Amino acid sequence: MTPATTANGKIPTHVAIIMDGNGRWAQQRGLPRIEGHREGAKSVQAVMRACRETGVRYLTLYAFSTENWSRPKSEVMGLMDLLVRFVIENEPELHKNQIRLQTIGRFNDLPSAVQLVLNRVIKATVNYDHYHLNLALSYGARDEITQAARAIAQKVKNGELTPEQIDEATVTRHLFTEGIPDPDLLIRTSGEMRLSNFLLWQVSYTELYVTETLWPDFRENDFAAALAAYARRGRRFGGVEIKKEVSNQSSRGQADL
Repeated sequence: MTPATTANGKIPTHVAIIMDGNGRWAQQRGLPRIEGHREGAKSVQAVMRACRETGVRYLTLYAFSTENWSRPKSEVMGLMDLLVRFVIENEPELHKNQIRLQTIGRFNDLPSAVQLVLNRVIKATVNYDHYHLNLALSYGARDEITQAARAIAQKVKNGELTPEQIDEATVTRHLFTEGIPDPDLLIRTSGEMRLSNFLLWQVSYTELYVTETLWPDFRENDFAAALAAYARRGRRFGGVEIKKEVSNQSSRGQADL
């Protein structure tokens, strides 16, 4: 599928989002933190719609980090219940729009009831290839890279691989995101200027967009603003943008025509 374009130019194939600010949104309104997460789920639905409308094929959401397990048990269980409810309620949309659901992270850390629902929907959508929704759950980039290194080391120990054969492609194949293209654009809400242990390998050349908007307030217009900012940038991947130089003589000649 060729990349989609807008009036401003090419749009990203893959957008990743650090959905930050749910707790602050709730605190500002004197509400329990879980209410910020509930309102944040509406933003997820809005961004999913925006991806379909603009042609963004891959959407990866930092839904629950490995560090989030240290939060109060009531908040963690509330998030797990919200996750299950979100997947069940949005399953018809996944089928209607041929969206494949996948997860990245330590899947077995999730409660068994959550695993059951996720596994069912993941299997039900496995053949869809039009759009992709990737949920980072119990995810940490350092843990991901560590597990990849351990798996590669085991293959070397077993004689399946030599150290000389290990390259960037080898590491990429052993990450949770195997088969998923690297993000073109990473959005972080709430104004925080850090990656928070998210996709550290994959975002090496990703364009970053940070907005002060808290995640529960992030809607289609905010997503459009991020895409517009992305379209204005020139991606060089470490190279140099080469522009054709026009001599004064040729310029004068063109002006005389």
